[in-house]
Amino acid sequence: MKRASGILLPIFSLPSEYGIGCFSKEAYQFVDMLKQAGQSYWQILPLGPTGYGDSPYQSFSTYAGNPYFIDLETLVREGLLTESECREYDFGGQADSIDYERIYKSRFTVLKKAYDRFRDRMAVGHQEREAYERFVNENAFWLDDYSLYMAVKDKNGGVSWNEWDTPLKNRDEKALAAARDELAEEISFYKFQQYEFDCQWKKLHAYANEQGVKIIGDIPIYVAFDSADTWAAPELFQFDESNEPTRVAGCPPDGFSATGQLWGNPLYDWEYHRNTGYEWWIRRLGYCLNLYDVVRIDHFRGFDEYYSIPYGEKTAINGEWMPGPGMDLFRAIEEKLGRPAIIAEDLGFLTPSVLKLLEDSGFPGMKVLQFAFDARESSNYLPHTYPTHCVVYTGTHDNDTTRGWYHAVGKEIRDFAKEYMCKPRLDEDTLAGDFIAMAMGSVADLCVIPMQDYLGLGSEARINTPSTLGGNWMWRMKEGQFDDKTVEEVLRVTRLYGRLP
Repeated sequence: MKRASGILLPIFSLPSEYGIGCFSKEAYQFVDMLKQAGQSYWQILPLGPTGYGDSPYQSFSTYAGNPYFIDLETLVREGLLTESECREYDFGGQADSIDYERIYKSRFTVLKKAYDRFRDRMAVGHQEREAYERFVNENAFWLDDYSLYMAVKDKNGGVSWNEWDTPLKNRDEKALAAARDELAEEISFYKFQQYEFDCQWKKLHAYANEQGVKIIGDIPIYVAFDSADTWAAPELFQFDESNEPTRVAGCPPDGFSATGQLWGNPLYDWEYHRNTGYEWWIRRLGYCLNLYDVVRIDHFRGFDEYYSIPYGEKTAINGEWMPGPGMDLFRAIEEKLGRPAIIAEDLGFLTPSVLKLLEDSGFPGMKVLQFAFDARESSNYLPHTYPTHCVVYTGTHDNDTTRGWYHAVGKEIRDFAKEYMCKPRLDEDTLAGDFIAMAMGSVADLCVIPMQDYLGLGSEARINTPSTLGGNWMWRMKEGQFDDKTVEEVLRVTRLYGRLP
């Protein structure tokens, strides 16, 4: 990794015409502005379809793409929709936030109109039929299960698979065959969505690469319980004979939470994975490396040790640490995929064995400036301690914006920051710029700055507050906010600290 910089902005946070950021012309314009600003990377969040809570880290599939990101204007140009049809629906009227309820009620209806025309085209041998059939065949290993899963889920009012009738819950072959026949049209609709997503994302990704911008993608270490992944392959996870979890994931109590974090994701049966040569993980990571140029793996320490909580617990207090696969997994990955471009999310309390795993893997870890001045963080995030082989952020999607951080922290933290930065006072109007300069000027090979910090925004632009439900994953950048003046400032600081391509 050469000395460079990039910007963190989720796809959903882009401006667009229809209520949520997507693969629209605004995405291409953002890439153009990244190039003009001398940036080498665009970091995004997971691209998977979201459900209750709208979190991209709780997706219905580890492979599928979010249908909300399909650009409707592209479908208009392809003749699958009309502009008047797109304007018939209410996608939410706020330019700076997402109304997921309105989008859920409208987006699939308008996509169904596009699908109906697409289906009719395929029936008469349209020139696109070969490309569509190739996509379906090449991705059958996940697409078939995902499309059936979503169709059955819709029929059952959206409930998770563990609440389905027992034959379907346990994948009885007769029940599956009957569902495929009964729901053939709905299954085909979901395959169409994934085809359109794939076409549009690959085109945007290729365009970014042509402009010298690489995409940093993000994959959660765990999959959601309510997902096609767990339903289709329960043997991969710590489930009992009834396909119910026995243990689930989370984090222990710490300075931020007295009861810890109960994520609820099913835990992997690492012995099973080891016996298969980590086949599932190799396939998953290989797929992601085709989607992105660099993959950030969330919660990297879970590969060394993972926190295991008995299923049914209300908090994370009664969990225990269990051994993960360690380097055995990454040696298997390297044997099959070569040296993958991975960033390890190694935040939080790091034991000597986690640090050893990070060193042995060779992956760069993460440094977050907002953590540098907080006594509750046991690891040292102060810039003078950084190795070159790391990625520095002012904050991540789980942090407040730097301006918001200024208002939230106490006097002790502010005083330490002032002393470290050799400033008699901190000014909220310039603090984000000070943090950006500190990060960009560090020895870290890569510096990634959230878009909100370049825009000097406060807590109203925060992406996510961990362990809370509602009000997250909603912020959008308004049209024109990333203006020429901001581009010039990003370029100036990038040139000043030697991070130009």
